[in-house]
Amino acid sequence: MSIIKVMDQRLANKIAAGEVVEKCVSVVKELVENSIDAGAKKIKIELIESGIREIKVTDDGVGMNSEDAKLAFLPHATSKLITDDDLFNITSLGFRGEALPSIASISEITLKTSTGSVGTIIHLKGGNMESVEAGDARIGTTVTVNNLFFNTPARLKHLGSLYSELANITDYINKIALSYTDISFTLINDNKVILKTDGSDNQLKVINEIYGIDVAKKMIEIKASNDDYEISGYISKPEITKSNRNHLITLVNGRVVRNIELNRVINDAYHTYKPEDKYPIVVINIGVDPTLIDVNIHPTKMDIKFSKFDALKELLKNEIKFKLNSINLIPNVKLKEDKYVSYQELSLDLSRTDNINTIDTASIVEDSTEVYHNDINLILEEHNETAKIEDKIPEMYPVGLVKGTYIVCQNELGMYLIDQHAAKERINYEYYLKSLGNPKSDAITMLIPITIEFPYNEFLIVKQNLDILKRMYFDVEELGTNTLIFRSHPIWLPEGYEEDAIRKICDILVLKEKYFDVEKFNESIAITISCKLAIKANENISHSEMETLIDDLRLCQNPYTCPHGRPTIIFYSNYDLEKLFKRSM
Repeated sequence: MSIIKVMDQRLANKIAAGEVVEKCVSVVKELVENSIDAGAKKIKIELIESGIREIKVTDDGVGMNSEDAKLAFLPHATSKLITDDDLFNITSLGFRGEALPSIASISEITLKTSTGSVGTIIHLKGGNMESVEAGDARIGTTVTVNNLFFNTPARLKHLGSLYSELANITDYINKIALSYTDISFTLINDNKVILKTDGSDNQLKVINEIYGIDVAKKMIEIKASNDDYEISGYISKPEITKSNRNHLITLVNGRVVRNIELNRVINDAYHTYKPEDKYPIVVINIGVDPTLIDVNIHPTKMDIKFSKFDALKELLKNEIKFKLNSINLIPNVKLKEDKYVSYQELSLDLSRTDNINTIDTASIVEDSTEVYHNDINLILEEHNETAKIEDKIPEMYPVGLVKGTYIVCQNELGMYLIDQHAAKERINYEYYLKSLGNPKSDAITMLIPITIEFPYNEFLIVKQNLDILKRMYFDVEELGTNTLIFRSHPIWLPEGYEEDAIRKICDILVLKEKYFDVEKFNESIAITISCKLAIKANENISHSEMETLIDDLRLCQNPYTCPHGRPTIIFYSNYDLEKLFKRSM
């Protein structure tokens, strides 16, 4: 007698549901994507108890007739894939035909749908079709899911708290709303509106709805393309960061995706513009021929594989770096405004010339575009702030030093504070990085050679990489079993710190040995030496030294942050100073 049996279809659906439906957000995602594929322009998501008790998704899409409505709950029933070739040219969000039967198998579900004639109402429980009735003729579809996981108690037990389930759903709706800006999304939990977008096809407005006007004003528009990819969207100025990668939002042909390598490229493009443990807010739309990507990797369809991935990485990295390098990034210290701001006050604030540094062309809405905040229509005036390289830091004049650390400067726009240690770090870093990347053949022979003894395991690594040190124009050779003698060094090595610098270089060589990369090696050396030689805090410098420091900082490619991403300079506008002292009310 055969011991292998064909699995009952309802049991198979329950197993499939384990991959498709992990949490409440899985149900919301599948239903919302079905609504988008149906051509909806208005989608309402209503939750009771964060979706654990009820999830209801209503759309104004094309709807289904009675026959299609019943077929939709059969496994692998779909209107989106017909032939094998369709699998390699997927343009819809859904295509597997697994979502509805999987959801139905672990919940009670009611479907109301119509194409404009007599509607259909279907009720299922645990995957069993309980009833089919005639319904109203409202075009569109409403799916109501109750008692999720009622027949899989182990899965129900492992659901998160109401707050975590709602947070996951909100996060997904935020991202899909950023992807489909021409669709109006409304998210409601326990009769409270969480998010509402107007479907006006303006991504910056949606960013404002999610993050608020202070973030929206500090977003930079990006747009670029090559032979295979088109990218567009918004990236935040380095002063706006988050503590996790969740706000690195990538949208591929409208699909919300997660790709670790893509996130790494975006984050690396901000290198030295922000602290390493902080992450920018980015919303990047990637357009690509569907034949160059594979979304058929996992049932959630959130992972994705790219063909010609190197071309996409290069495009993203170059565009982000170009934008960061093209605008004024000096943070403007703004006073907290009252919760409700009049339109006249906002217009006055944005139109003042001393506030020109707070908004750039890429972070404002087009003429006549309205940005809603606290139920008030705020119109952001357009400013042109495409900075030339030489204008990155305006002319400013030092007037003193505070706490031996912060240089106070002024000009006609307001007051600046410069962190002398961070500024000198940036100057040193760019100098040493350039010297390492383009080493001169000149070397200095030392009157007294430097001898360094290593632990034997480290000596073996350094010995194996002596050619790297020699390419940097060190004259070095072995002396005994675990010692090296340095007879000359490149001219850029800091005077008086030669031995410290050589030891640091050897330490980095040992540390990077397993994952050695010349570019990263050079950068590590530049950061280490620049910090070592920077002016320290509580170190008083003369007025002429302040002027020299500012002049050198102005020549830097990125004068706004030290190599660790901390700001070098911040700005108080005349207007903000007047407000602080109640001269401007």
